[in-house]
Amino acid sequence: MTLSASAHGQSKSGATGDDSRTVLPRSATPFAGQIGQTWQQSRPDFPKPLAAPEGAPNVLLILTDDTGFGHASTFGGGAATPVLEQLARDGLRYNRFHTTALCSPTRAALLTGRNHHSVGTGVIMEMATGYPGYTGIVPDSTVGVPEILRLNGYATGCFGKWHNTPATEVSAAGPFERWPTGSTWGCNTFYGFMAGETDQYYPVLYRNTTPLNPPRTPEQGYSFSEDMADETIAWINNVSATDPKKPWFVYLATPGVHEPHQAPKGYRDKYKGRFDAGWDKYREETFARQKRLGVVPAEAKLPPLPKEVPAWEGLSQDAKKVYARMMENYSAYLEYTDAQIGRVIGAIAAKGQLDNTLIIYIVGDNGASAEGGLEGTVNGIAGLNGIQLGLPGLLAKYDDIGGPETEPNIPVGWAIAADTPFQWTKQVASHFGGTRNPMVISWPKRIRDKGGLRSQFLHCIDVVPTILQAVGLPQPQVVNGVQQKPIEGVTFLSTFDSSGAPEVRTTQYFEMMGNRAIYKEGWFAATRHGIPWMTAGQATGFESDVWQLYDLTKDFTQADSVAALYPEKLKELQAVFDEEARKYNVFPLDDRMAGRFDLSNRPNPLTGLTSFTYGPGVGYIQESAAINTHQGFSITAEVERSSGSAEGVIASMGGKTSGWSLYLRNGRPIFYYNFFSIAGYRAESPGPLPEGKSTVRVEFTPEEKGYGKPAVARLLIDGKQTATVRVERTVPVGYSGEGFDVGADNISAVSPDYKSPFSFNGKIQSVTIAMEK
Repeated sequence: MTLSASAHGQSKSGATGDDSRTVLPRSATPFAGQIGQTWQQSRPDFPKPLAAPEGAPNVLLILTDDTGFGHASTFGGGAATPVLEQLARDGLRYNRFHTTALCSPTRAALLTGRNHHSVGTGVIMEMATGYPGYTGIVPDSTVGVPEILRLNGYATGCFGKWHNTPATEVSAAGPFERWPTGSTWGCNTFYGFMAGETDQYYPVLYRNTTPLNPPRTPEQGYSFSEDMADETIAWINNVSATDPKKPWFVYLATPGVHEPHQAPKGYRDKYKGRFDAGWDKYREETFARQKRLGVVPAEAKLPPLPKEVPAWEGLSQDAKKVYARMMENYSAYLEYTDAQIGRVIGAIAAKGQLDNTLIIYIVGDNGASAEGGLEGTVNGIAGLNGIQLGLPGLLAKYDDIGGPETEPNIPVGWAIAADTPFQWTKQVASHFGGTRNPMVISWPKRIRDKGGLRSQFLHCIDVVPTILQAVGLPQPQVVNGVQQKPIEGVTFLSTFDSSGAPEVRTTQYFEMMGNRAIYKEGWFAATRHGIPWMTAGQATGFESDVWQLYDLTKDFTQADSVAALYPEKLKELQAVFDEEARKYNVFPLDDRMAGRFDLSNRPNPLTGLTSFTYGPGVGYIQESAAINTHQGFSITAEVERSSGSAEGVIASMGGKTSGWSLYLRNGRPIFYYNFFSIAGYRAESPGPLPEGKSTVRVEFTPEEKGYGKPAVARLLIDGKQTATVRVERTVPVGYSGEGFDVGADNISAVSPDYKSPFSFNGKIQSVTIAMEK
């Protein structure tokens, strides 16, 4: 006797969406075998996983960070990018591709195919305010392309920078749906960092959802970019070794060239003296090269520097010396980044997979960063706290620029030069210095016009539908049981075949912290609202903004506003902007900067708590998930010292950039406060901690109200004060990306007294952090 498939609990009626692939994951395939009373009378049939379409390409999506249009040599810049150049010779260059002007928003738009406000990412995750366009929470109705491809039979890996998970969710408590490996994004594996930046030599790393220390030290030659490439290559090799027919998707999001700008010395040495002529000369020379390469039209004009930026010739010799060194280091970092990308591409070629790999290499998630300020910085976290070191502070670190001892960012003049031929920089969504980024696409199996140039107006939301069409997949309607919002991007696959392919994007809005613009059929209306290096916010209201109008069919660089000649056209475009802004959740406009980093603006598990007691084993807790220690606070540690030598960290916050640490050295308790490596303040007990149980306490009391004010730190053992120190300058807002640890100081050391992790060799019962009233 033979039993039917339906009698065994299977039914073909459950196969909804199997053929169309519009409902993911598809329902289980019905049993198509035969079941008899014995195995000899039966025929097996295993469930069939949904495979990728026949012949579907691998996809390598590369995104560098904070890279201007005029920085890479492939598009006329002064930094050598031989890997990008080779891809351009084998594929296509795009010179009218656009981003959102900021990190998280571009990444969210790029990976979902929707505008950044449509997916709650109108600004970076740390500045969320709770309005629909600014929640910092990418909804499950807009899943990312890794999840779509994963559910269609791809292996998916993400490596490098993430920055698309709410900061308060980056903890051991989760939730994890919006982590790279969660259901919103769909990466099978992740190796990298979760925040907007990390140190090359001391990165804050995660493997999937688990934090970990770097595998080596800087003294052992460690650099994250190289480590990231190693991990990517190993993952691709493992996928291919275990399932050679399975296509893969890799999102390779490099830390370069976001600050801190850190590159190996050998790369830095290549650029010695290359930028001594300054940023004015660099802009002129780059502009000329861009015209020769054809990436900028011959009739284009070079706009002047903004009036806020000094001419190079007016600078002192000391300023020229240190600023040139910063640009040498910045350019070395881009070449080094390109080289690591090249290692990944080389590994793909070595496996014989390059011919059918679609490589999309986007040079920057926005323009070059002006966040280093007019002078630049060697401590980027200090700059974000509104603290500039001044020229003497820069000169003091001159020989260390680019190494483990500094975290540099270039002066504004170099940022604008790196954005040649456009005006302004990162954050400024109204002008192409903030939003126009080079893109190169290679797919040897498909692209025939090798070395071709494409000038269709495109936006990063157009990448996902292009990938899906290239792979042969539809845009899904339902994913993981959730109805999906329509993808707002438009495929530009047609441009692979023809430079004369019709424009597919005729309208696109831009907005970032009040800087806004609208593109429509060759016209571009724009108003710049703010200055990107003014982190305290803008002094004028939106009613004071002046709109400009550009005819992009004649003005490639936004050099000449024609608003006075075409007032009706300007009004028409302003109305289009308002319409698009309402459609995509752009309103309300918000020009606050530092004020939006306040955790009270968004949900926080610690809201209402003024103290918390941590047990042993706690570590890698992001500062946003710990009790605030930026004004008055106390540390109370219940510890036990056994006989013999006693040393190690009891509790620490931050790292080499800035922070505080409570530890024992040679048995003596010490509290150390690191003010951006500019100054260190130490309260050290004269005698050792007694054997047995003790209470070690620090009372940190500001001398006046407000952030960044002087304070007095008192160290007490079992209630008796043993040391005190006046901390003349305190960190106003954030220490570093390294976070809070109990029983160790992970990643990099707050204090020069020890090397990380300097684990405590006694016993810790508890550590209580309390905000003082």
